[in-house]
Amino acid sequence: MNTQQTHSKPSSAFVAASWAALLLGIAAFIAGLWNANMQLNEKGFYFAVLVLGLYSAISLQKSVRDRLEGIPVTGIYFGISWVALIIAVLLLATGLFNATLQLSEKGFYGMAFALGLFGAIAVQKNTRDNLGGETGEERSEKKRERAAAAAAPDAAKPTEGTGSGSGFTR
Repeated sequence: MNTQQTHSKPSSAFVAASWAALLLGIAAFIAGLWNANMQLNEKGFYFAVLVLGLYSAISLQKSVRDRLEGIPVTGIYFGISWVALIIAVLLLATGLFNATLQLSEKGFYGMAFALGLFGAIAVQKNTRDNLGGETGEERSEKKRERAAAAAAPDAAKPTEGTGSGSGFTR
């Protein structure tokens, strides 16, 4: 499954819109929690669901992209990413369904959550695209080259000696 795809760098307008979506979604969700007439444990639950959703969406997007670029991703990690995202969405839906909030408030939290997830995925995609459009194999090759260069002894470097104290061996 080694498909060679070229990814062009995203425009600065799309990058800005992605960051705006992420920050606006998170800020709206948190502002809603701050102003909500809920117990602290309810606010903590919704905040934890937001964090789980953001993390799992980013992780899933990265896993999908890695697989498309031929970078190995274990099936268990890929599956856990999907399960975590589904759990976050189901927890939010269940919590809002059972909450004693007005319908408009429930919709607000749902939309802020969705906007935050979209923004997180788009920002992660942009970050990956801005790496230079390299494939996973090219990045791996560069890492191997850097590691080999770091491990290779440099003949021009002086080595510590045990004798005269000059820093050079005889």
